[in-house]
Amino acid sequence: MKQAEIIKNLTDKQIREQLYVTQFIFIIISLLLSLFLFDSFSTWKYLFSVQFMQIILFGVVPALGLVGIEIILSKIIAAHHLDDGGINERVFKNQSVFHIFCISMIVAISEEVLFRGVIQTTFGFVFASTLFIIVHFRYLKKPVLLIAIIITSFGIGYLYEVTNNLLVTIVFHFIVDFLLGIYIKFRK
Repeated sequence: MKQAEIIKNLTDKQIREQLYVTQFIFIIISLLLSLFLFDSFSTWKYLFSVQFMQIILFGVVPALGLVGIEIILSKIIAAHHLDDGGINERVFKNQSVFHIFCISMIVAISEEVLFRGVIQTTFGFVFASTLFIIVHFRYLKKPVLLIAIIITSFGIGYLYEVTNNLLVTIVFHFIVDFLLGIYIKFRK
């Protein structure tokens, strides 16, 4: 059974629960991997840095740019090229703004902690970005979505390479997911 067919048979609450379970698994994997791959658990504190200008310049500004580009593309590219099987529509369309906020925050934290914090820190930029693309497998059969996830994945990886700051990538990821989630919710 295709993922889109499974999604059609789930309620909005079940979709939200499955999303939260997946993200919780990412956090557990991150913590377990860090026990084996980091010199000590205290390595985590070196991956986060509260530098507001860095977060704004490398997190907020590029995220707003990407959201703008994605919204423009959604207006000029045929909808079937951007359809991920209706999954993003179901995840965001009928959720409250509060749940879109929560989903976006949890996804941003769990995915960035795993892919940038553990995997990129240990195995490098290309490996982490490639794995991030593979995990978003529903985009692999759609050329436009595939190009978008490749650019996004390597873009986030590059931001982490430049800043060595997970807060930058978490803020970037959150803003993109939250604003696009809001866009999906309210578009006609």
